[in-house]
Amino acid sequence: MTRTTEGEPAPEDVLVALADPIRREVLAILARDGSATSTSLAVGLPVTRQAVAKHLAVLDRAGLVRAHRAGREVRYEADLQPLKRTTRWMDALAVQWETRLNAIKDLAEGATGP
Repeated sequence: MTRTTEGEPAPEDVLVALADPIRREVLAILARDGSATSTSLAVGLPVTRQAVAKHLAVLDRAGLVRAHRAGREVRYEADLQPLKRTTRWMDALAVQWETRLNAIKDLAEGATGP
């Protein structure tokens, strides 16, 4: 896993974690419901509890979930800060590309002008 200079998960780790539809669904459930165990998450998903646990581990490495022990259970909750940082990074990247594309357009239009 890659970390930023601030020690946060890098955007590529967040994007890799979100590339899987089951992980996106797990994160959506946790964001909506607050917290859940791997067992309770598996009830509503087409995968086993063990598979959910593996998906939660990937989300945890990307910083998208936090685990808390509650007696014998491990409860997970969403942490959307890494997703927000990744969104800001993507927005900045989009601005850079838009600037470059506009410069290319201006050059192309200037070359075909009067």
